[in-house]
Amino acid sequence: MSRKFFVGGNWKMNGDKASLGELIKTMNGAKVDANVEVVCGAPTIYLDFVRSHLDAKFGVAAQNCYKVAKGAFTGETSPAMIKDCGVHWVILGHSERRHVFGESDELIGQKAAHALENGLGVIACIGEKLDEREAGITEKVVFAQTKFFVDNVKDWSKVVLAYEPVWAIGTGKTASPAQAQEVHAKLREWMKTNVSEAVANSVRIIYGGSVTGGTCKELAGQKDIDGFLVGGAALKPEIIDIINAKQ
Repeated sequence: MSRKFFVGGNWKMNGDKASLGELIKTMNGAKVDANVEVVCGAPTIYLDFVRSHLDAKFGVAAQNCYKVAKGAFTGETSPAMIKDCGVHWVILGHSERRHVFGESDELIGQKAAHALENGLGVIACIGEKLDEREAGITEKVVFAQTKFFVDNVKDWSKVVLAYEPVWAIGTGKTASPAQAQEVHAKLREWMKTNVSEAVANSVRIIYGGSVTGGTCKELAGQKDIDGFLVGGAALKPEIIDIINAKQ
């Protein structure tokens, strides 16, 4: 089954209207592979700005949301509000949400369920820390995190799984193409057993962790790597090279 290549840019807490406006101009003017789905994860306060300036061929994502539609939850954003800005994706379970802000697997699962029920697509992030990889428990950690998404997802066509080894995020260290492919293939096997063969074959599993214009082509050539979630490089013109990694 052919899975449409997916490139997500996670801008994190970076940029202002001037710098993001320049990035948007670069993206709007670039020649990009029409067979790639591109989604930019903008800071919440700039979602409206980005959606109104970025070419319609590119999607936009929020970087987080809450698990209910409205209420006394100071500082939170609901899927309904995100959609009201014309935005159709959300990134959930990113390692920074898990490890800096202490979000639990359970909460992330609940957020995913609510986002999907309200019509948002979910970029569902999973990944092990360095000590977990060194202890040989990568699969155990990644499968446990994925299980919380599985328990909360009814329609997998709206979900992209993002495998991001935490030790490779923003460190300049990248999992080798073989290391990344191995985890992706094992995840797909796990999905066959725990969800269905059809979902395992159709769900896009993308890789994140210091993806650059230099590393993207070899990673994109791996059988089970269906795209990227890009951090630092997503704020630079090299994002165009990453989008075009399959060309």
